[in-house]
Amino acid sequence: MDASVKDGRRTRVSGIDRALQVLDVLREEGKPASAYAIAKAVGAPLSTVYSIIDDLVDKRMLQRRSDGTVWLGARLYHYGLAYAQSLDVLDVATHEMHDLCRAVGETVQICGLDDDHMIVLAMADGPGHFRVTSRVGTRVPLNWTASGRLLVGHRPQDELVGLYRRSVKLSPTGRAETDPAILAEQSREALADRLCIQMSESDFSVACIASPIRDSAGACTATISIVLPEHKVRENRDGYVAAVQEAAARIEAQLGWQ
Repeated sequence: MDASVKDGRRTRVSGIDRALQVLDVLREEGKPASAYAIAKAVGAPLSTVYSIIDDLVDKRMLQRRSDGTVWLGARLYHYGLAYAQSLDVLDVATHEMHDLCRAVGETVQICGLDDDHMIVLAMADGPGHFRVTSRVGTRVPLNWTASGRLLVGHRPQDELVGLYRRSVKLSPTGRAETDPAILAEQSREALADRLCIQMSESDFSVACIASPIRDSAGACTATISIVLPEHKVRENRDGYVAAVQEAAARIEAQLGWQ
């Protein structure tokens, strides 16, 4: 039976809920998937998932690849653009992002929170040959990144520990902190300092210098960060820190939060 459990009773899952489940699986996996894999992930009959996928492909919400797998479609991209344009903070932050990129000559990102992950919301590539793997839309575990720690630093200690306990993952370099209590303390200290720096925690020889964009209540709604080769941080740490903190402060001021 196509059903789920809610409040102790079995209830039918609507078509739109199933469609959202399909989209969520693809977003969380971050790569194309087969109908069989999606059906297994959501616990739905394969025939139901096939039908939903066909409908979403027809409506350009999904695109079918040559190997039979499906991925997010062009229509979702246009929805995302429309949503992004409605966010004042992202609009203001994007202008500052490009100004900071030109000023420091390095890649700059605006990041936000997506469930228990950090997500790259906007990005300006630096003029050099250095390129980062985290592009717009990339979701990264909170404990791998400087921005991730800042984004949750305003939460109560117990909530922070619980959040990290269920979300921490070992990073590709093995250098990212995984102790929930230590991460919680690092998050709170970083937000208080308006600064978090990570070195080779998610990628070897890659550093990130991030500063929070805080609302009028002091909560971190987004971050602005410089992503650059690790050796450059050692050469000019103070210059990069000042630049990213000043950019964050300008965003807050333009939004009336400072």
